[in-house]
Amino acid sequence: MANARSGSLATILFLFMSSAALHKVVSQNLVTDNVTVVEGEMAIISCRVKNNDDSVIQLLNPNRQTIYFRDMRPLKDSRFQLVNFSDNELRVSLSNVSLSDEGRYVCQLYTDPPQEAYAEITVLIPPGNPIIEARDEVLSEGNETEMTCTAMSSKPAAIIRWMKGDKELPGKPKVELTYDKMYTVTSRLTFTVSKEDDGVPVICIVDHPAVKDFQAQKYLEVQYKPEVKIVVEFPQGLTREGENLELSCKFRGKPEPQRVNWLKVDDDVPSHAVITGADLYIENLNKSYNGTYRCVASNSIGEAYDDYTLYVYDSRAGEGAPRTVDHAVIGGVVAVVVFAMLCLLIVLGRYFARHKGTYFTHEAKGADDAADADTAIINAEGGHTNSDEKKEYYI
Repeated sequence: MANARSGSLATILFLFMSSAALHKVVSQNLVTDNVTVVEGEMAIISCRVKNNDDSVIQLLNPNRQTIYFRDMRPLKDSRFQLVNFSDNELRVSLSNVSLSDEGRYVCQLYTDPPQEAYAEITVLIPPGNPIIEARDEVLSEGNETEMTCTAMSSKPAAIIRWMKGDKELPGKPKVELTYDKMYTVTSRLTFTVSKEDDGVPVICIVDHPAVKDFQAQKYLEVQYKPEVKIVVEFPQGLTREGENLELSCKFRGKPEPQRVNWLKVDDDVPSHAVITGADLYIENLNKSYNGTYRCVASNSIGEAYDDYTLYVYDSRAGEGAPRTVDHAVIGGVVAVVVFAMLCLLIVLGRYFARHKGTYFTHEAKGADDAADADTAIINAEGGHTNSDEKKEYYI
């Protein structure tokens, strides 16, 4: 009896495992895809069957209500429309998707036993326009400021990035889940400003899969103390006795400097000097005017200055100064001359080598031993035939 029971149990287990294996193989024949869609747009749900044996395909919503049975729509929601129906596919569109449509949809195939495949619809909800706020509307250089950027009511939560000009800055995000299962993200940015930041945009960039290029920006207004520079308008060279001097004070700042003063360090400005706005004019220079002249500009943020040191030379200073020698030009001329001489030597050498030769001279051997001139001539005339040959070379 025990053997009979064991046999029956084994048979039941075998049938169960066979049925499970068959179910696994058949279920692989019914396939579908998950769908991600932006709120208000259209979603497509496709139920596909491989090697269908004329079994019926139907589509169910997350509440297990039948949307389509073959090519018939029992559900009275006209947003669902049949796109394609065949033995191998049931494809349905869902227009104007809302958050309430999110969930798991069921593709069902009427086999024995019935087979199911699941399509998860995820609805993306873009955030509202980002809102950027600044703690300070007007800043002073060197001060710290704070900005916040908020992206409201999105799904999933947005990511906020900060840019100051072309440089990315780190912010501190805070994510809140609202009662309607939406996310609100607020990012806080803290940084110190300089005068170079004046007029630079600070941009809040919102990254979300439902939107692209979503951003807001705010331009910085930074006040800073003046920048001052003295420019010599005349003369362009040495300042000599008897000449005139004209200095111009260039400056910029925010707000625009309202006060510009000229003074002489450790002394008074010459009494006949003329100051017109930011310009200083001194006629008929002499050496008593030597010293440091200072231009001072100020605004509500601070003040700054620049110095010019005046040294008055003799009236004829610089007139006998030697002209500047261009050593590069001299070096070039010398090189050309040396090269020309080398070329000349080479040409002359080749010329003389080609015209090299020999010639003979017959000297009177007896002329050296003659007692007088007549005898020498006679000996010379007679000695030509017996004279030795001498070779001489000429070049």
